Amino acid sequence: MRYEGLAFFFLSYVCVMNSSDFADKSRRRAYQKKKVLSAFLKKFTKEKPSYGKKIMKESEQVAWALIDCTSCGNCCKTMTPTWKKAEVNRLASHLGMTYNEFFEKWLMVDEETGDICNNSTPCQFFDLEKGLCGVYELRPHDCATFPHLYRSDFYDQTELYASNLHRCPATLTAMEHLEQAVKEIKKKK
Repeated sequence: MRYEGLAFFFLSYVCVMNSSDFADKSRRRAYQKKKVLSAFLKKFTKEKPSYGKKIMKESEQVAWALIDCTSCGNCCKTMTPTWKKAEVNRLASHLGMTYNEFFEKWLMVDEETGDICNNSTPCQFFDLEKGLCGVYELRPHDCATFPHLYRSDFYDQTELYASNLHRCPATLTAMEHLEQAVKEIKKKK
């Protein structure tokens, strides 16, 4: 099943601007649509349609065709990744630091989850002037895979997607596309 009309809809709806304009417009759109999209995701999760993962994969592809993460960086400005010890070691070594020096300077353990995360935002490696990650090739897996759209446990993550709508234009675009695609499928039934 293909949804060429939906891709055109999103291409005309999502426009690329400078980084801050783009992020601001996306955030405003997300706040406007949060209730509707959150309700849709809750219902979608409850129904767990057989076509859901296939449509989500397509929605993710549409989002990445329209959104360039490096033109936004909002996740780097407003969120913190979780780090694995091996990632801390790799980046510390790259920077000529020990694990402990790196940890004490930039990281903490989240008391609720036990996750290793940055001790502040924006991320210490995000260059606010250039809008780019200074350690992009060595960034944590959590950063490299964000916003974690197409996953085998997709239905278990919809609350997370709803909470990230205002933080990530790719998440917003994917969820908007998913909602439209489901509407189109239901019309045909």
